[in-house]
This record gives sequence, C-alpha cells and structure tokens, in this order.
Amino acid sequence: MVVIHIKGDETNQFLYETTCKASNDVVIAELCALWNMRMKLQFLVENMRAMAKHGPMKPPDQQGIDEIQEKEEGVVIEKGPHYEADPTGMRTGNGPPPALRDTIEKVCLDALAAINKNQVDMKVALDMGVLREKQDNIRGAVMMAFPMGLPECDPIQAVLAAGEGEEDGGLSAVEGQFGAALIAPDQAHLWWAGKEFERGQTVGDRVGRNEKTKIVAKITTNAQPPGREPAVSEAERTAMMAHYFKKQEELKALAEADDDDFHGSSWANPSQLKQSLRGTGTIRPF
Repeated sequence: MVVIHIKGDETNQFLYETTCKASNDVVIAELCALWNMRMKLQFLVENMRAMAKHGPMKPPDQQGIDEIQEKEEGVVIEKGPHYEADPTGMRTGNGPPPALRDTIEKVCLDALAAINKNQVDMKVALDMGVLREKQDNIRGAVMMAFPMGLPECDPIQAVLAAGEGEEDGGLSAVEGQFGAALIAPDQAHLWWAGKEFERGQTVGDRVGRNEKTKIVAKITTNAQPPGREPAVSEAERTAMMAHYFKKQEELKALAEADDDDFHGSSWANPSQLKQSLRGTGTIRPF
C-alpha cells in the first residue's frame, strides 16, 4: 500500500492510501474530494457552533443587531426561552436548549478529530466513508435541535441539503468562507520531489513499484511546482534562537566577570585533597 502524506501546511495535512497500479487521474480526483470534504466539515463545525449559541440564520433582508432594530426601527424580536442575542445581527438568537448545545459540541469535536493533523502522527489514513459519517452526525444533531428544519438561507442547511451526487455536494455554500482553499479536480496538480504526477499514468510510474512506499506530496491548482519546505520548522527555529541567545548571554556574563573570582572556589584550593582526607575540609577560620 502506497501512503501519500498530503501536506498543505503545518495544520492542514492528512494521509491517503493507494496502490502503485492506481491511475493518477483517480488518485487526484479522490484527493481533491477528501480535501474539499475536510473544508466542508470545518465550515459546518464553525457554523454549527454559532448556531448552537445564537440560533438559525436570519433572512438577508432581516439581518441586523436586535437591540438596534427594537429601539430604532420598532421591530418586534421573537425571543425564545434560550434567547441570546447575536452580536453580529446575523442570527435570530434563539438557540437550542443547553443539553442539545452540549450534543452539538460533542458532534463538532468528533468531526474535528477526524480531520485533525494528529491523524498523521497516529498513521491513520483519511477515509471518505468516515468523513461522510461525521457529516451525517452533524445532520442528525441539527434535526434534534431544530425538528422543523433550518431556513433555506442558513449556510448549514445549504450544505447539508445537497447530497454528494447533487451539483457540487454543497461546496458552493462553502466557497464564501473557504473558496480559496477548495480544489477543483480538473485544475489540480499533484507534486512529489518537485515533479508532477502526470495524468494518464499510474502512481507506480512516478514512485516505483514498491507497494510499501510513503511520500510527502502537495496538491495545488498551480501548474508550477510548489516551493521547497524550510529545513527546520518555525517552532524548531524559535527554539534554536532561544538556545543560542541563552548561550550568548552566558558567554557575555563570563567575559564581564572578574578573572580572579575563581580563587575563592574550593576546586582552586591546592590543599583541598589533603584537607578532605584529614576530614578538615569543612573547617573555616573565624
């Protein structure tokens, strides 16, 4: 099994399993589907958390801060038992009960765990079936919180209402927030070691015939090869700078110290061995 480590940046990465005989066209299409599904889940989680706190989205022509609408425009705001005004004025403020908020948060955390970069450290390859399951869990949590359904203007509804086979699977609703991060399969390019996986060929044509191969690759929408990664990460560079700064300060302190300071040290006493053998090493004159 060939393992491809797709690395966008330090926080956006995942593992993908394939074979040497797999077509590059199929691999690129599946990688794009996984990439976009991760963006969709992240979009759903962020909007689910806002919905759990401030309720569904208002229609565009009714959006505005509730307090201002009440005082200045005379609008009657419907306030439910769990009303919490949305500071952005985009949501109704009528969120679900606290128990359902906890359920929504658990579902969100579960979805985030499935797309977290820690999956790479645990050597868990990303699977589309698992991601669809997380999306279904989110859909179930929405139905529990709002049995009558969300309004069509709510971005969560726009994403969940579109099935995988319908149009773009709800990705059009995600574009406003993650448009730059989405990758269209027909525009994608897969790179490893500065060379591209040519369409029409197989994975083995690029990495060889060893099925126990693991590579770190990048997927881009640019026909130019991506730049090489730095030799050390930002965290490693910061740690190195802190270490050398500390050493520099220690050397500076030594340079400024009196050259004769060591004469008062016990190790500089020529009679230290004799005194220690006699047991008089700890005796000090009054």
